[in-house]
Amino acid sequence: MDMKIYFPGGKRVYADFNGYTHETDQPLMGGGEGSSGAPFEMFLASLGTCAGIYVLGFCQQRGIDTSGIEIIQSHEFNPMTRMISKVNMKIVLPDSFPEKYKEAVIRSANQCAVKKHMENPPTFSITTKTK
Repeated sequence: MDMKIYFPGGKRVYADFNGYTHETDQPLMGGGEGSSGAPFEMFLASLGTCAGIYVLGFCQQRGIDTSGIEIIQSHEFNPMTRMISKVNMKIVLPDSFPEKYKEAVIRSANQCAVKKHMENPPTFSITTKTK
C-alpha cells in the first residue's frame, strides 16, 4: 500500500496512509508554525506508542487495569554524530500491578514492530518521476 506525501504550505509535510492524514510541521524556530509535531518527533513517538500498544494488549489479555501505567521514553544523543545513540523506556507500573508479570510486560514491549525494524533496518530506494 502506497503512502502519499505532500506539501500543503509553509514547512508542513503531510502523509496520507491507510485512510488517515498524518500531519507534521516544523517548530517556530525552524521556520514552521508549530501546528503539529515535526517528522522526527513523530518517529520518536512511534517507538513509544508501539511499545505502548504491546503493553496495553498484554494487560488487556490478562484483565489487568491499565490505569496509572505509563511509559517514559528518553533519548541519549551521540554528540559527534548528533544522532540518537540509545532509546530508554521505563514502564511505570502502579503498586497493584502483579509482580509475576513485571518481566513479561517488558518482553511484551520488546515485541514492538517499530523497534524490530530499527534492529533490522530496511534498505531505501529513492528515485524521481515526472508527471
